[in-house]
Amino acid sequence: MSKATAKLTRKVVPFDQLPDCAWVRKPMVMALFGVSDTTLWRWGKEGRIPKPTLIGPRVSAWRVGDLRKFLGQSS
Repeated sequence: MSKATAKLTRKVVPFDQLPDCAWVRKPMVMALFGVSDTTLWRWGKEGRIPKPTLIGPRVSAWRVGDLRKFLGQSS
């Protein structure tokens, strides 16, 4: 396993253990979809992935349940 794959695995594996009401930040979502920061924001604007919610000053996050629903629909 490469270092990049191992790093990705460490970020994505905990996602399966989170409750639907949990929030995840950008690095987790980037790892889930395998995209860069720029692509993540572009896809959100285009509606290709759920848009984040502003949960604090300059802090965006995605609800785990919303991401799971989206991933289930896009499979």
